[in-house]
Amino acid sequence: MSDAQLSAVFFLQMACILVVCRAVGWVARKIGQPLVVGEMVAGVLLGPSLFGLFLPSAQSRLFPPESLKILYVTAQVGVGVYMFLIGLEFNMETLSKHLRSAASVSIAGMVVPFATGMGLALWLLKMPGLFSPTVSQTVAMLFLGTSMSITAFPVLARIIYERGLLGTSLGTLTLAAGAVADAAAWCVLAVVLAAFGAGNGMAVRAIVGGLVFVVVLVTIGRKLLGWFSASVERAGKLSGDRFALSLAGIMGAVWFTDTIGLHAVLGGFVLGLVLPRGLLAQELQRKLEPLVVVFMLPIFFAYSGLKTRLDLLANGPLLMVAFVILVAACAGKGIACWAAARWHGEENRMSLAIAALMNCRGLMELIILNIGLQKGIIQQPLFSMMVLMALATTLMATPLFEWVYGRKARREGKLGEPHAGSAE
Repeated sequence: MSDAQLSAVFFLQMACILVVCRAVGWVARKIGQPLVVGEMVAGVLLGPSLFGLFLPSAQSRLFPPESLKILYVTAQVGVGVYMFLIGLEFNMETLSKHLRSAASVSIAGMVVPFATGMGLALWLLKMPGLFSPTVSQTVAMLFLGTSMSITAFPVLARIIYERGLLGTSLGTLTLAAGAVADAAAWCVLAVVLAAFGAGNGMAVRAIVGGLVFVVVLVTIGRKLLGWFSASVERAGKLSGDRFALSLAGIMGAVWFTDTIGLHAVLGGFVLGLVLPRGLLAQELQRKLEPLVVVFMLPIFFAYSGLKTRLDLLANGPLLMVAFVILVAACAGKGIACWAAARWHGEENRMSLAIAALMNCRGLMELIILNIGLQKGIIQQPLFSMMVLMALATTLMATPLFEWVYGRKARREGKLGEPHAGSAE
């Protein structure tokens, strides 16, 4: 396929993704789900699970394999900038009041599901066709433990944004716990890939590089960003040159964490956390949010959905295994996060809300599963079962949150209405 043909296909893909995401998102909102769930489902519908099942030739023409690389890069840009915006709205003052709770929820939400996943791996290894024949028991246990313990940080952030929770104690605590848990999960994944043949250097690069990145940003980076922010305050506006430099800084942070193996989302989020609040932060949010949320972020969700195949689960025994995985995932993460929040004195309703949100796996799960499939750790049936678990826990998150916390909190005036910008 020529460059001209690729660009033409890409423009058609963009139009199709935006229309389908908005249409499915509209249906999702009508049944009480956030827009992000509609975008996730839209990606699956556009992929081999539905579109490719009924119209395989049309689906392959619209999404030829060589075009997916362009979608992937565009998706990474969108999610990286979006997580920068989430970092900008992250309330560090509120976090300091709940730091111990956030740490506890993060650790519990990582350790208990990780142990559950390792136990499941021992059972699943006895079934042929789920793990690669060449995978060792240790690698299988570590990989499934990581997959079970992940929290869908971008999806979690989007749900918190859409539910009007940004800046609240609940939203800040949950985002902090999700960020720490995901960073730890990516470090473990780096160890798994190293053990499976990627080399020990990958794990060292991810862990050491991540620590260096954070230290540099909160020391030298904070001073440079403070100087840059002050220059915008003196000018009274964000000029085109300063806007371009800001975008370059975001892309640099996203590039670094992606290069060391901790994923693009963490670079954007940490930079947003460190950036001083003021005119610069306000202008970046005003300029970037509409384009990223409405135009670029749906590509991230659609791309991951295009890589999934749910049609392989039309099998009774496999569906039963998938159900066991789903129950174990919900029980392990949900109960652990609720218990940790209660242990540190959070009220029961808030603890249940944290558990409901943290149980969301979403697309970070899909990214890890795609890595496992690509590297030959797992095979397609287990991949599809884990994808089903990821979609189910994401679909459950908002209804469970509204049931245990949201509706009553709104009636009591403790929680505002969902973010209007996310739905319109």
